[in-house]
Amino acid sequence: MIKRLIIALVLLVLVCGGIVGFNMFRDNAIQQFFANMPVASVTVATAKVEPAPWTPGIETIGTVNASQGVDLTVEQAGIIKDINFVANQRVNKGDVLIQLDDTVQQADLAASKTQAALDQQSLDRAIELQRRGVGSEVALDAARATASTSASQVQKLQAVLDQKQLRAPFSGTIGIPKVDDGQYLAPGTIVATLQDLDTMRADFSVPEQQLGSLKMGQPVGFGVTADDMPFKGAVTGIDPKVDPQSRLVSVRAEITNPDGKLSPGQFVRVRVELPREDGVLAVPQTALTTSLYGDYVYVVRPAEAKPEAAAGAAAPAAAAEAPAAAANAKAEPALAVSQVFVKVGRRSQGRVEIIEGVKAGDELVIAGQNRLTNGSPVKVDNTVSPITSADAKAAAK
Repeated sequence: MIKRLIIALVLLVLVCGGIVGFNMFRDNAIQQFFANMPVASVTVATAKVEPAPWTPGIETIGTVNASQGVDLTVEQAGIIKDINFVANQRVNKGDVLIQLDDTVQQADLAASKTQAALDQQSLDRAIELQRRGVGSEVALDAARATASTSASQVQKLQAVLDQKQLRAPFSGTIGIPKVDDGQYLAPGTIVATLQDLDTMRADFSVPEQQLGSLKMGQPVGFGVTADDMPFKGAVTGIDPKVDPQSRLVSVRAEITNPDGKLSPGQFVRVRVELPREDGVLAVPQTALTTSLYGDYVYVVRPAEAKPEAAAGAAAPAAAAEAPAAAANAKAEPALAVSQVFVKVGRRSQGRVEIIEGVKAGDELVIAGQNRLTNGSPVKVDNTVSPITSADAKAAAK
């Protein structure tokens, strides 16, 4: 009986020991498997940090106006006789745009000219009599005064007659007529707008801190969007007074508009170009990540060699995989990223200046950061890059 009990206990101990040993072996094998399992590389796009020219600028928004623009009105009241323009017509300085009824003024002018001619004949006769010695000085002075008064009256009536015409004060494009033939027109009534679209001006404001960077004649770029500024101009006026309410300074620039694509009153983005600087470390803004702890970038560097795997059941497998891993390492070196906090400076045209944290020659990740952590293995693929051709062109300037 005792012998059977001992045998049963021995068998129980062997079974339990086998189960515990198998579990320990299994857990150790799983641990070794995950410890030696290679981490999948993250595909990223990169760009190298290189000193390059930097053209800083002051970016703001503004409003476009014509260099010459006016709402046309008449000085004299009257009935419209002729309208000599149509909408969007190109007119020259001095062209007659509106002709009012001037029948009465024409008659008054004709009568005044006749009287002036008669008074001039009387003056000539008085001068001749004075030359012969039979005319008095008093008669000559009276005739001269009468002739002068008549001539002045002719000039006055001619000026009144000219006011019956509305002439273009400068060359430009005229807008939609706001009057009709036969309409009674009172002084001050707007007939149409006349705008010189060849040369425009833009009014904008900059912060008072940047007033010292502005100079007359500085080049300025204009466009509907910040990425495309095809219109060029120059600063023509800087207000010497800072607005005490907004702390802004008013600036005016002239714009060339040969194709007439800009219209008065239009909104534009403005970029005042400052003097160029050389040797500035600037990277695409997509390389920069902002967090609560600061701004940082991911720098691609050769991966550090891992310590040898622990001896055990995984050793033969590791030895078998060693030749393949060595071949892959020779074909493509292992890369990893390091998280580096940086100090940033100015931003312009999709690029940001790096003051501290990286140096020339560092390779930064510009796409794929959302899947990275410090030390993550990566694979570089620059076939698809977030940097556009416009950004590349701006970086090359």
